[in-house]
Amino acid sequence: MKKGIGLPVFSGVAIGPAVVYRKAQRTLPVPSGDPAVEKAKFEAAVETAREQLTALFEKAKVEIGEEQAAIVEVQLMMLDDLDYLDGVNLAIDNGSAAAIAALDTGEEIAEVFAAMDDEYMNARSADIRDMSHRIYDILCGNTGFTLPEGSFLLVAEDLAPSETIQLPRERILAFVTRQGSSSSHTAILARTLNIPSLVQSDISFDDAEDCKILAVDGFTGTWYADPDEETMDMLLAKQKEAQAARNALEAYRGKESITRSGKKILLVANIGCPEDAEAAVKADAEGVGLMRSEFLYLGRDTLPSEEELFEAYRKVAEIMGDRPVVIRTLDIGADKQVDYMGLEKEENPALGLRGLRICLTREEIFRPQLRAIYRASAYGNLNMMFPMVASVWELKAAKALCSKVRAELEEEGIATKDVPIGVMVETPAAAVLAHELAKESAFFSVGTNDLTQYTLAVDRQNAKLGEFYDPYHPALLALLAHIAKAANDNGIWAGICGELGADPKLQEKFIEMGYTELSMAAGRILESRKLVCESEV
Repeated sequence: MKKGIGLPVFSGVAIGPAVVYRKAQRTLPVPSGDPAVEKAKFEAAVETAREQLTALFEKAKVEIGEEQAAIVEVQLMMLDDLDYLDGVNLAIDNGSAAAIAALDTGEEIAEVFAAMDDEYMNARSADIRDMSHRIYDILCGNTGFTLPEGSFLLVAEDLAPSETIQLPRERILAFVTRQGSSSSHTAILARTLNIPSLVQSDISFDDAEDCKILAVDGFTGTWYADPDEETMDMLLAKQKEAQAARNALEAYRGKESITRSGKKILLVANIGCPEDAEAAVKADAEGVGLMRSEFLYLGRDTLPSEEELFEAYRKVAEIMGDRPVVIRTLDIGADKQVDYMGLEKEENPALGLRGLRICLTREEIFRPQLRAIYRASAYGNLNMMFPMVASVWELKAAKALCSKVRAELEEEGIATKDVPIGVMVETPAAAVLAHELAKESAFFSVGTNDLTQYTLAVDRQNAKLGEFYDPYHPALLALLAHIAKAANDNGIWAGICGELGADPKLQEKFIEMGYTELSMAAGRILESRKLVCESEV
């Protein structure tokens, strides 16, 4: 038996044969020596890549939802990036073959992005490499990696974003990668699929290929190659216990989320599209605590029309019925960029023109969304909240436009309902001004991801700063308590919609602080309901 360690990204136990995912060996085509011919090859490869990615996007939307499919949308947009296209053509003019030019230019741009401190730019480096490798493979005639039949644990150096989406998820028992991080695409997919997985593991490909059985303990972050009898018994007992725990959660389906002391807590889902709303209903969510509108804007060449936005919001409202739905207005900027908006590049997009700041300065973008939300309000129980609020005047200005838009719709004879308006508290300024903002808000929903990084001045995407990104930091907890008190003192409700909303270490603390809504990935609803129902708070 051999064993080693890795960083666990989802708990549980997986046991089965290992398959090593190796990058295919490419055979470079003989260069023509003619720049015009090489450019024609490159252009044809770009179009083939576009067809592949479009098909992959549609597949991903159906199988894993719009939010994860956005990974592919980003790459589709990058196929039209002028810096990349011009760089490849220049390299070809200087004598490079199309395949080498495509790969080298992509790597040069990716290295520049990877060296930047900004969260968005860092994340794009993996997408640029993935996209340029796809074009390189097309030019080299590589048909990809063939996986065996049956279920298996997948071992890899790392997995590119599009690779994680293309894999046969129903047959993968676990991921074990030598690279990656807890926020990598592999880790995100593991959590989406609820399979135990390790990243940054010390496993060798030889150990994985030589063993008959590979086991992963996602509770301890340990892998075992050909575990001995005693270890296997331990792992099987853990696996049985984990399955029993999952089965036991079904007893909480359909129950109200009420603590033993009688406090009602609304357990709701984070979604990005109507398909996610259907998954939320299946997961027994009591509503939607965060609909991320920006996913309706990504992967396009133009702004979505009012009608397109209305149809998406209407579908969500109808799917959720009487359950409350909180729509976050457009939060483009920082790590979510769209070229067609014509936003200038910023040295620090996380602190730049993003969220409500764009909406208040670009009414032609904001107004169609508000009209769509108010039109859809007639079909369900809609609320809206504004992201990146830092001042009371910003909230008042946005509310004034909402009033104007609703009045215009009523003059046009279009039915609307009252839509409660709240603030997504994610800046320290909004947290400090919580008492003042509460007087202008129907509710608060705390975006703990950004609030943590802004409060601690720590980029949550920078792996080197992992030990400094502390979601349990006393300063953050003090702000969270202050926000809840301000809400309760002013007679409005407060919820948590960041990743901490599903954190079992903090959920009881949030209830104690006075939060009455916790929003999370749909798959975490039942385990959170168990915790709430067993809470003494």
